[in-house]
Amino acid sequence: MSTHLPAPDADALASSQALRRLIEAKISQNHGWLPFSRFMDLALYAPQYGYYSGGGAKFGGAGDFITAPTLSPLFGQTLAVQINALLPQTAGVVYEFGAGNGALAATLLQALDSTQLNQYYIIELSAELAARQRQYLIENAPASAHKVVHLNRLPETLDGIIIGNEVLDAMPVSVVRWQENGIEEMGVVQQASQFEWAAHPLTDPALLAMAAPWAAQLPPGYTSELHPQQQAFITTLAQKLVRGAIIMIDYGFDAAQYYHPQRHQGTLIGHYRHHSVHDVFFHPGLTDITAHVNFTAIADAGVRNGLDLIGYTTQAHFLLNLGITEQLAAVATPTDNAYIQAAAACQMLLAQHEMGELFKVMAFGKNINVDWQGFARGDLCHKL
Repeated sequence: MSTHLPAPDADALASSQALRRLIEAKISQNHGWLPFSRFMDLALYAPQYGYYSGGGAKFGGAGDFITAPTLSPLFGQTLAVQINALLPQTAGVVYEFGAGNGALAATLLQALDSTQLNQYYIIELSAELAARQRQYLIENAPASAHKVVHLNRLPETLDGIIIGNEVLDAMPVSVVRWQENGIEEMGVVQQASQFEWAAHPLTDPALLAMAAPWAAQLPPGYTSELHPQQQAFITTLAQKLVRGAIIMIDYGFDAAQYYHPQRHQGTLIGHYRHHSVHDVFFHPGLTDITAHVNFTAIADAGVRNGLDLIGYTTQAHFLLNLGITEQLAAVATPTDNAYIQAAAACQMLLAQHEMGELFKVMAFGKNINVDWQGFARGDLCHKL
């Protein structure tokens, strides 16, 4: 690993070492080999020590990555245009997954029609993150913070607008390798004091069903990810949603792009203190681990479970369709510093080489009938 990466402080390093010992014990208990999906789950979500369940800063300049909501309130203000059109046909509820530091919730609470928004639920498993979100909302959206309710589990039924920004990419993935004589599942072993990759024959029937259709198209040694947890998540939402919509925003591709022959090493990557890290075993618990989203699989999961696929487009098209440039014009006059800063953030949200092209928006509906302005131009459903 390159030595230019910043070293963790003593407390962070001790936490990472404690998580390493926990993972080593799990490997030992599982006959010396752990599926990568289980490693990723522990690295991200192990109580007290996981990346998202620990106490370190994650979002914004002090953390490891910058999300669209922390980049600019223009993102949430523009998304609110679409949600405002949907709320009147529902119970007036928003459900947010992956709320981060609370920036998107704060912006939406101020931008949504207060006469239509009855409740804003944040589904958050991390008690530490939930506490941060509450404090952020009190400071940044004090007039509407009383509408926010934190949940650590899903309600039995959902009636409203479900939103998830960079939620799917944080779910553990399975890593597989296609070979001439079959498909292998990649897992983790311990060699001396290091974690290393190791392959086992893929035997899980569900994973085999996902991987088998690509066997004839991919060259031997091709390694990539499968996303059973993402698909299970969408399936659960679809089954619980009685009326409303689901809007997922994340980076990813349609299946043909995802499993393109040239993308032979998959999309798995780590993020550590604003650095991309290809060694996903680097400082467990301190490094975010993520994989791109296969939006074809997400669409299939939703449609199979009774949802209407409304649209699929780039983040740039979605935000432009909803009038982000008009939102920008309302910030200040073009010569003001506030406008210049907002324009630079808007450029990052929209530019092809920034977030505009790689990030996609997919929406589903159920028992509603409204104008989905966000997909008026640039819809890519035909590529799914």
